[in-house]
Amino acid sequence: MTSAPSTNAIEVVGLRKSFGPQTVLDGIDFEVPAGTVFSLLGPNGAGKTTTVQILTTLIGADAGQARVAGHDLAREPRAVRAAIGVTGQFSAVDKLLTGEENLLLMADLAHLGKREGRARTAELLERFDLVDAARKAATHYSGGMKRRLDLAMSLMGRPAIIFLDEPTTGLDPRSRRTMWQLVSELVAEGTTIFLTTQMLDEADHMADRIALLDGGRLVAEGTPDELKKRVPGGYVTLTFANQQSLDAARGILGDPRSNGDLLSVDVPSDGSVASIKGLLDKFGDRSIDVDNLSIHSPDLDDVFFALTGRGADEADAQEATI
Repeated sequence: MTSAPSTNAIEVVGLRKSFGPQTVLDGIDFEVPAGTVFSLLGPNGAGKTTTVQILTTLIGADAGQARVAGHDLAREPRAVRAAIGVTGQFSAVDKLLTGEENLLLMADLAHLGKREGRARTAELLERFDLVDAARKAATHYSGGMKRRLDLAMSLMGRPAIIFLDEPTTGLDPRSRRTMWQLVSELVAEGTTIFLTTQMLDEADHMADRIALLDGGRLVAEGTPDELKKRVPGGYVTLTFANQQSLDAARGILGDPRSNGDLLSVDVPSDGSVASIKGLLDKFGDRSIDVDNLSIHSPDLDDVFFALTGRGADEADAQEATI
């Protein structure tokens, strides 16, 4: 009886890597379902770059196994390279060439025929809104245009998996949103995205699953919502119409955190419907009207700090080799 083919684009078991006496990856395991966005987060030196370098065949692992696009990483590196695209933190665009020339160069490297390469180039220029700039040198492109061209170049060979490293670093909000939309379209078509980023709102917005690396080990994995639920700190802000109602509410709640002259208090809560209803019932029974209510849940920055002991601003924007 043959086993059913895996639905995972990437499977990693016991991956280890050391550089001299320093252990960078200490036996990590994870799976990336096909057609999803998987985000790998972690502070400086956590091992993210090393993980990506191993999975893209740039360096070898010391131990462990990995399959990428159904191919054994150690035994079939060429097949792995044929199935992936990589958009690094630092652009691979040749600024002296035009956008069209950059894409045609990638078509040659992907061993596409001349006709197919030109057709694919035209298709990608259209898709990434670069037609008007196609014959301009890339040195004149804006940051957002260069990033779109970089991603388009990685798509020339129609890869099943794309590794995106800090894809929106330095982009303005509009360009970031454009990149997010392009990634969403790729995933909708069945492409798998392996994302590393230090913009935690980006991981929250884009990722189906997130893994958090720290000290070479995976310390947490799950959906963004699952990770947020692991961290305490949610609260509800209640605002009242006047000081009398506020004082009455504080008498019921004990000594909640007050917000100065804003006639509001913060009450610890998990934000569930049951807990909110129970809280409001306390006031309704005493005819105290709540003027406004807002729910504040832990975000990924809270998760990052709680599980690594560092905030996102201390993460690895400077990570170069580990």
